[in-house]
Amino acid sequence: MRISLALLASFAWFACVPSAHADAMRCGNKLIREGDTRSLVRDFCGEPSDIQTRSILRRPIVNFNGRKQFFGDGLVEIPVEIWTFNFGPSKLMREVRFVDGRIEEIATLGYGYSVPASPPGPN
Repeated sequence: MRISLALLASFAWFACVPSAHADAMRCGNKLIREGDTRSLVRDFCGEPSDIQTRSILRRPIVNFNGRKQFFGDGLVEIPVEIWTFNFGPSKLMREVRFVDGRIEEIATLGYGYSVPASPPGPN
């Protein structure tokens, strides 16, 4: 009885612990993760169905021995792009947020949609 309770408790603990690669998405047999570049995502996943562009203001950051350190009192403008991938009505859409050209966040949206065929042109 004690062994089954210990197993149940350990399974419950593992279910509550977030996975190390929660912010990742698969395009075919390739895996896209935080820190990857826009060109890599475009190569692996193709063109997104939508791109939104904006910018944010942040304090300047310097990488000092693997640690990010803020410096100065001013703000710098950093480009942000949000790419939406529609993989069709049977799969979930994904939203990839790039900050300064690298993935900062990957979100899962609802199910995708079918893209209507373009109307035939004049003959």
